[in-house]
Amino acid sequence: MVVPGQQNQEEKVFYPPEDLRVDAHVPDFNSYLELYKKSIEEPEAFWREVAQEFYWKELPNGQLLQYNFDVTKEKVYVKFMEGAKTNICYNVLDHNVLTRNLGEKVAYHWEGNSPDLRLTITYSQLLKQVCRCANALKKLGVKKGDRVAIYLPMIPELVYSMLACARIGAVHSIVFAGFSSESLAERIMDAQCSILLTADGVYRGEKLINLKQIADEALEHFLHVCMHACVLQTLWNAECDVWWDEAVDNASEECDPEWMDAEDPLFVLYTSGSTGKPKGVLHTIAGYLLYTSLTFKYVFDHHQDDVYWCTADIGWITGHSYITYGPLANGATSVLFEGIPVYPHVGRFWEIIEKYRVSKFYTAPTAIRLLMKYGIEPLQNLRVLGTVGEPINPEAWMWYHDAVGQGRCPVVDTFWQTETGGHVLTPLPAATPLKPGSATLPFFGVLPIILNEHGEELEGEAEGYLVFKKPWPGIMRGVYGNQECFENTYFKKFPGFYVTGDGCRRDKDGYYWITGRIDDMLNVSGHLLSTAEVEAALTEHSAVAEAAVVSRPHIVKGECLYCFVTLKDFREFNHSLMDELKRKGKREKIGPIATPDFIQNAPGLPKTRSGKIMRRVLRQIARNEKDLGDLSTLADPKVVEVLLSQRCEAAA
Repeated sequence: MVVPGQQNQEEKVFYPPEDLRVDAHVPDFNSYLELYKKSIEEPEAFWREVAQEFYWKELPNGQLLQYNFDVTKEKVYVKFMEGAKTNICYNVLDHNVLTRNLGEKVAYHWEGNSPDLRLTITYSQLLKQVCRCANALKKLGVKKGDRVAIYLPMIPELVYSMLACARIGAVHSIVFAGFSSESLAERIMDAQCSILLTADGVYRGEKLINLKQIADEALEHFLHVCMHACVLQTLWNAECDVWWDEAVDNASEECDPEWMDAEDPLFVLYTSGSTGKPKGVLHTIAGYLLYTSLTFKYVFDHHQDDVYWCTADIGWITGHSYITYGPLANGATSVLFEGIPVYPHVGRFWEIIEKYRVSKFYTAPTAIRLLMKYGIEPLQNLRVLGTVGEPINPEAWMWYHDAVGQGRCPVVDTFWQTETGGHVLTPLPAATPLKPGSATLPFFGVLPIILNEHGEELEGEAEGYLVFKKPWPGIMRGVYGNQECFENTYFKKFPGFYVTGDGCRRDKDGYYWITGRIDDMLNVSGHLLSTAEVEAALTEHSAVAEAAVVSRPHIVKGECLYCFVTLKDFREFNHSLMDELKRKGKREKIGPIATPDFIQNAPGLPKTRSGKIMRRVLRQIARNEKDLGDLSTLADPKVVEVLLSQRCEAAA
C-alpha cells in the first residue's frame, strides 16, 4: 500500500481535511499502516487490547482466534475468545450506565414516519425498557438458546426486543417488516422460533402495511406445514396473542443478564441465496461485539459529542451492526428513523440532519441517486459521510461529496456483507486518501486476496475473485442448521479462503474496487468482464438513468451481455439509442469484447426493499426461464411481469 498520488485528471484523489485529523482516532495514513500491520502480524495482542474496553465475567483461555478455512482438511470453523463469558446487552447498556456514567446521555432520537412523531431515549431509559421486555419474554417461557422472531417496524420496541433477547440468552431472528407472509413463515420455520413479536401495522410514507394480518397469514402457513409434516396439534392459535403493553408495562425494570459463552449464538439473519432460498447467517457474541464496536469507532471516527444517523432498517445487517450494537457499544447518540427519504417531502433526510444536528451520516447509494435530482440546502454540522449496500458510482459519489458534504466531508465507501458482520474494506476518514468509487483498503485484521479462475493468488494490479485468507472476530460462524450449505457457499470454490462472491480490482496503489458479484462476472470469449464496468459505461450516456447487466449463454462466446437500461424522463428507447449504447461499451470505454448483444428497455428494475438489484431474476429473464423462485423480497414484483413481457425478441 502506498499513499496514492494524482497521476492524471481522470483519477481524482481526495485527501482528508486537516481539521478532522486533530482529534481523530487514526489521524494519518502511517497510523493506519502501523495499526493494520499489528492486527495482521500480532492479532492476539491487537484484539486483547480491544477486548479490554468491555466487561468479561470470565476471561478466555488459550489461543484467542482459532479457525479452519480449508474444506479439504476438516470441518470449517471459527472460534474467538473461547472460554470467555460475557453478555452483549450488559456491555452496550449496563456498562455504559454503571461504569461510563452515560445514563443520562441520549441513546436514540426516534423520528417517526410523520415529522410530528418523535421520542428521546436515554441510556438509562433504554436499559429499563430492555429489562422490562426481557422479563416479559421470560414470563412467556423464552429461555436461553430459544429463537425469537421479530417482525417490527423501525420503532423503539424493535431495539428493546433484540437487546432483551440478547440479555436473556435468546437468539433473535429479525425479519424486515414488509416481507410477505410466506417469507416470514419460511424464516420462522427454518430458525424454529418459539415466539413472534410484531405490531398491528405501520405507515411507510402514505402506504399502510398491515403487519398483524401478514403475521397471522404467516402463522397459518406455519400451522399448515407443521401439521402436515409432524401430524401434531399446533400451539399457534388466537389464544396465543399477547398485547405488548400488558406483557411489558407491568414487568420489572431489573433483569439480571444471562452470562454467555463467547461463541454462543447472538442472532440469525436471513440473506438471499443465489437459488432464491434464504440462508440463515449465524453470528456469535464476543467476536461480533468487538468487531462492530471497533469498526464503528474507527470508520466513522466516533466521538462522544457526535450525533450519528444510519438510514438503514434494522431488518438488515446494517441496522444490526451500525444502528444497534456498534453505536451502543461506543455510547453513541443515534437517530432512529421510521420513515422514507421523500415523505412528506423530498427534503426529509436533510430536515432530520438539521433537526438533530447530525455529524456522521450513513446511507445507501440508492438513496443518494434518488435524491440527486432534487435541490439541497447547505448542511452545517456534517463531518463524515458514509455509503453502504452496493458499490457507489463515481457520479453519485461526487454529488454526495460536493452537494451534501460541501466538499469538506470525507466519504467512507464501506464494503461488507451480512456474512462479514462489519466493514472489511473501508476508508478511515482522517487517514485514507479517497478515490470516488473505491472501497480503498482493508480494515484491521482483514487480509484480502485476489484470485484468478484457477485459484492462484494475483499480485500487484489485478482483477479477479475477492477472497479473504483468514478470519476476523465478526465473521459469520455458519448457516443456521446447515453446515454443508455454509461450506459449499463460502469455502468450496477456493479451499483455504472465505469467498465473498464478489469480483474485485486492485489498482497500482493497492486500492480495492468492487466490480460486482461473482455471479455477475462474465466470461466472454475467455475474457473476464465485470458487470459493474459495463453498467458504468452505459450510465455515462445522457439518456440512461440506471443500468443492470447480466450474462446469457452464447453458442460462440460462451456468455454474452444482456443489458437492462432504465431511461431518464422523456427519453425515447429506439434503434439509434441502442447503437449509441453499444458503442459506449465497445469503443469508448472497455473494448470490443464488451459490446452488448441485447439491450432491453426497463421501465423499472427488480429491487429488494433495501435497494439492491436482484440480478438472479434478471439473469432468469434474459434466459427466458419461467420459474423465477422466491420474489417476496422484491419491493415491486410487478416490475418482473413488465420485463418478461418486453424481452428482446432476438433473445426469445
